[in-house]
Amino acid sequence: MKGKNSLSIIIPFFNEKENLEPLYKELKHALENLKEVSFWEIVFVNDGSLDGGEKIAEKIAGIDNRVKLVSLNRQSGKGKALEEGLKKAKGDLIAFMDADLQDDPADLKKFLEKIFQGYDLVNGVRRKRQDNLVIKIYSKVFNWFLKNFLKSPFSDINCGFKVFRREVSERVPLYANNFRFFPLAAFYKGFKVSEVKVNNRQRFYGKSKFGVKKIFIGVLDTLTAYFLFQFAERPLHFFGALGGGIFSLGSIILGYLAIERLFFGELLYRRPILQLGILFVVIGVQIVMTGFLGELIVYLKREKEG
Repeated sequence: MKGKNSLSIIIPFFNEKENLEPLYKELKHALENLKEVSFWEIVFVNDGSLDGGEKIAEKIAGIDNRVKLVSLNRQSGKGKALEEGLKKAKGDLIAFMDADLQDDPADLKKFLEKIFQGYDLVNGVRRKRQDNLVIKIYSKVFNWFLKNFLKSPFSDINCGFKVFRREVSERVPLYANNFRFFPLAAFYKGFKVSEVKVNNRQRFYGKSKFGVKKIFIGVLDTLTAYFLFQFAERPLHFFGALGGGIFSLGSIILGYLAIERLFFGELLYRRPILQLGILFVVIGVQIVMTGFLGELIVYLKREKEG
């Protein structure tokens, strides 16, 4: 640790060769004018770039000892890159930024003003987003879901520009794709959170890493977050409702077939829906039992902690 007002900026990059040097120069200018910061450093994390970007970052680190380079052996994803960057960061305050120059380093002052007002995590809200229509629609639906189903206090949780105190990362695990929900996880942990409007700039170099695959992964991650934040401590409520619904549907089918057999003499071997009803009943019971096992795991964990 370098002191209470020390700042580490973690910047993961993949094939952002043209952006790294301009970003460093802008950051250096902005950071040298931040009187509130006693020490600062930039941690570039090379997520398996194939365009030679790591050589640019290595060159910058060679002329400025406040710049570090962490290189991953292969592309492991933004979550892993941020996790590795955190291990090397020394600051008491941590900032996450993207390497595509869309985040404006001048906005760091706004984040720090909020932090010094007593907040533990401050997330960015992009003004006049410079993204295509598909990304904007996806983001609006995504944030609507979080606000209505997870009571999210954030307007733009997908914004990669954020600043937080180190103790937040010590209590909120960062792994795989959960970096998307890092601010929300901090909120659920009881940390004081806020947000500031930031300047979202046009990308001039390189290509966006967002595509159809990431939309699909984002949907899965959202469902995972919904389960973890709402049912991690009461899994039977989730599995019981889901399994109970499927079991009930199977029971209705079997009940209907039983009436047909008993009162109308219908031969059930001619009815494929019989197998469907049996399948629903069996699956429903299995899902409910999964909920019971989840409850047992939570109970034993709490008993061990107590």
